[in-house]
Formats: sequence, C-alpha cells, structure tokens
Amino acid sequence: MTYHAEIERLTDSIALQGPGWASIDPESAARMRAQNRFRTGLDIARYTAGIMRRDMAAYDLDPGNYTQSLGCWHGFIGQQKLIAIKKHFGSTRGRYLYLSGWMIAALRSEFGPLPDQSMHEKTSVPALIAELYTFLRQADARELGGLFRALDDARRTHNQLDEMRLINAIETHETHVVPIIADIDAGFGNAEATYLLAKKMIEAGACALQIENQVSDEKQCGHQDGKVTVPHEDFLQKIRAIRYAFLELGVEDGIIVARTDSLGAGLTKQIAYSREPGDLGDQYNGFLDCEEIDPADIGNGEVFISRAGKLLRPKRLPSNLYQFRPGTGEDRCVLDSITALRNGADLLWIETEKPHIGQIAGMMDRIRAVIPNAKLVYNNSPSFNWTLNFRQQVFDAWEAEGRDVSAYDRATLMSADYDGTALASEADERIRTFQRDASARAGIFHHLITLPTYHTAALSTDNLARDYFGEQGMLGYVAGVQRREIREGIACVKHQNMAGSDIGDDHKDYFAGDAALKAGGGANTMNQFAA
Repeated sequence: MTYHAEIERLTDSIALQGPGWASIDPESAARMRAQNRFRTGLDIARYTAGIMRRDMAAYDLDPGNYTQSLGCWHGFIGQQKLIAIKKHFGSTRGRYLYLSGWMIAALRSEFGPLPDQSMHEKTSVPALIAELYTFLRQADARELGGLFRALDDARRTHNQLDEMRLINAIETHETHVVPIIADIDAGFGNAEATYLLAKKMIEAGACALQIENQVSDEKQCGHQDGKVTVPHEDFLQKIRAIRYAFLELGVEDGIIVARTDSLGAGLTKQIAYSREPGDLGDQYNGFLDCEEIDPADIGNGEVFISRAGKLLRPKRLPSNLYQFRPGTGEDRCVLDSITALRNGADLLWIETEKPHIGQIAGMMDRIRAVIPNAKLVYNNSPSFNWTLNFRQQVFDAWEAEGRDVSAYDRATLMSADYDGTALASEADERIRTFQRDASARAGIFHHLITLPTYHTAALSTDNLARDYFGEQGMLGYVAGVQRREIREGIACVKHQNMAGSDIGDDHKDYFAGDAALKAGGGANTMNQFAA
C-alpha cells in the first residue's frame, strides 16, 4: 500500500469513529505504521526466510551471488552494521547477521564469561535474536523519521520537487531487517529440547537455525580439541525437530543449516545402531578404530562389534568414549553432509581447521557428485591465523613451482619483517579474493565471520585506553573517535538521535501538539553536529 493510500484508508477509518477521534491525525498514524512494519517475530521470520530462499536460488544460477554476514553479540552492534551497510552500499541485499553461540557464552551469560560448551542459559539465544530485531526495527523508525521530517520541511517551503522525491523514498524504503542465521549449538539436550528452543528462536524472528552434530553435554568450540560426535540418527532427530518447529509456527520455508564437526572430532560417545550391513549405522561404526580379537581374549566389561564375520573391539578411552580411525575426518564429513541434506537440511556447514579452498572444494566436490545443488555456509573464523595460513600457502605453491623461496622462513612468515614482500602481497590478494574464489570453486553460498565485533571492541578499546590515559589525554578521544565519526559520517556521532530522541519528539508532536515539550530544540548540543 502506498503512503498516500495508507493515509486515505486511515482517514476513512478514523472518520467512522466520530468526533471523539477528531484529534487523531491520519498521516501521523500512517507514519507510525510505516515505522513499525513488522508486528511480530514470526512476521520477521517469514519475511527473511523468503529473502534467503531467493538468495539461495540466485546462487544456484551464479556462484557470484554469494552472501555474507558478521557475527554480533548486542542489538546495537547489529543495528550499526546494517546502518553502515546501507550507507556504504545503498542496499542490504546479500548481507545478513550471524548470531554466535560462542559470543553469547563469552559475553551474554549471567554466569559471566564462559567457554563455548553450551553451559550458558539457552534462553539467552532467543533473547538476543529479539534484541537484534528490536534494534533493526528502531533503525527503520529512525531513518523513516528523518524522511518524514524532511517531507514536512519541503511542504513548509512549498518545494514540490523535494516533496515528490521524499514520498518516493518513503514508499521505496528498504528495511534494515535482514536474515539472522542463529546458532542453536547441539540443541541443548535431546530432540524435544531442541524443538522447544527452536520454537523460541523462530518466534523471536530467526529464519535460519544452525545445528551441529556434537554431543550436547560434551559440546566444544569447533576450533578446539576434544570434540565428540553423535551417530547420524541422533542428529537427524534434531533436524526433524527443527523442521517441525518451523512448520508448526507457519514458517514453511525456514532454513536448517546442518553443521558437521567431524573433521576435527576424533571421538564418539556411542556405537551406532545397525540393522544390516551397509546401513547408516554400519557406515558410522565402520570409522571406529577397532582391533580384531580372539574370543578367548575377551576381558571384563569390554564392548565388541561384529563385521564381516569378525569380532572387533573398538578402542575405548577411560572417559568411556570411542575413538575413530585417524585420517577419516574428511570421509565422515562427506557422509554427514550427504545424510543431512537427504534428511531435511537445506545448507551445510563444515568446520575446518584452516581456510584452504582446495580442502573445502575436495569435500564439496564429493558431496555435489551426489547432491548437485549442495551449498555451504562457511566460517571465516578469527580462530584461523589468516596471515600465516595464506603466506604458508603461497610459500608452498611457489616451492612446488620451483621458485626460489630461500628468502623466507616458512615457520616465521607471520613476522612483520615479511610485510611488503612479494610473498606477503600475493597472500593478501588471496585473502582479499578468498570469499569470491571459494564461492565459485567450493560451493560456498554464505560467508560469515563468527566473532568480529568481539575483536573490534577489544582493539578499539585498547587504542582509546592507550591514548586517553596516556599523553594524548582528551585528544585521544577527540582525534581517535569523535573527529573520525564526524568526518566519516558515522550516524552514531548524534547519539541522542540514535537512541531515539527525535522519534520521541515526533510522538510528542502527535500526542500533545503545541503543548509538546521536545528535546530537539536549539539548546540541544546535538545541533553542533548538524554540519
């Protein structure tokens, strides 16, 4: 419905109520509606699921249409990302947000900072989703409020050209509300627990949930040791639980991202149930590290499996965990991925130990030989030392080509001594084009950085503390923060406006008219930033 059509509809609706509603202005009500486009989290989930589905179809046609996101741990952080994206690129297309379980554990738990082991309150996950969308919706209200005030100014000065331009901007306004891919860890319990939490996350607005195949009570960060996976059927129960949650809530095109941690997980807690040779349980057990034994050598409390007429003893640790054969990680990732896609997952996530296109593509080629449109969500993780990894990749490539690498020490390539060298420049170019190249070569639909603002907050705070508490004093803040905000057009320099002061003034106008006591008058120091 157009802006004018909404005003006309509300004019008629208000008139029907008689003189008691005579003080209600239809255009003000229309503006408030425009500023609150999404009424519920489910409205958001349905809207953003449609965005992701269209983006997935566009990627299938052209891998250049890959998408990106950055992880965030507070609604304000997510809001500022989308404001920045609209400022720099004019559109949010292909840009999402990622909600990281790691950052919730580290920054949002009432227990204080925790490792990424699903020990934080599960309710903090849907709470952050709701918070993110509250801030994104406020960004819409703030931006539209600015357009409404400019429209009023154009009318006061009888500038019809500006008035037409502004009405068009209002009617074509692009929302800051974008898809959130939300981390549900390993489901925080059994399939029923996964279903219940998934519902809360979807009701908060999440259209895409990412779940991993680790054991819930032994869950580890994807880039740490000690990871334990579950048999496929256990994982598939949780995928089904999430799908039922989406369907129950009417988000029929919700997205499930199935993550496999098998590349770095050498342990399992269970021996899979197998009905017949070659079934999924038998394939899972086939990766166990076993030794053939003589029945006469059976000891007390040992566990055995039979395969091809042989009695085998899986290697069991004192922790009661079973060990996989070394070197089977990639084969397990491929089986995990194919199985997940065949049983209701929409996208894959393969957690790797390094950002190596060849490694990722090798697994995805095998998966796509079975499921041609398989697509990957890939963690461009801060847990990787990107500089060292890519300098070593260039070193290895040059050495294989027979080029002279005697000026470089492979083990110390992180050193600043190598900055500016030909090897460092080529490594940086590979980092710059990594997402584009990996999307074309390795089937990566979505690139994300899980923990970027954890690191940017620490870095910027360190710089400010060094300068402000040092010789720079107040200049440390003014030169390092405020002056840059002003000159780079950072909206947050007008922090009162960002916090909703002008929106509040608009509402005072609607509610009180000439009696409104507004904050945005001449004495407001935010006017110092008008230029």
